[in-house]
Amino acid sequence: MNFGNRQVDLERLRREHRALDEQIIALEGRRWLSVAEEDEIKRLKRRKLQMKDQIATLADRERAARP
Repeated sequence: MNFGNRQVDLERLRREHRALDEQIIALEGRRWLSVAEEDEIKRLKRRKLQMKDQIATLADRERAARP
């Protein structure tokens, strides 16, 4: 993967990560949550953490690839 593609992927992951954060905040802002909504928050948080790891990995590769 070249530098340009890594940069595009990194930005895409960061946008998706922010979108997940917004979804989590919206759900957590509700007064009452159903069991399904609580499960959805857990799923979103797991996905957000996976995405954070992917972002860190790509950022490390990008830094290593710089001259």
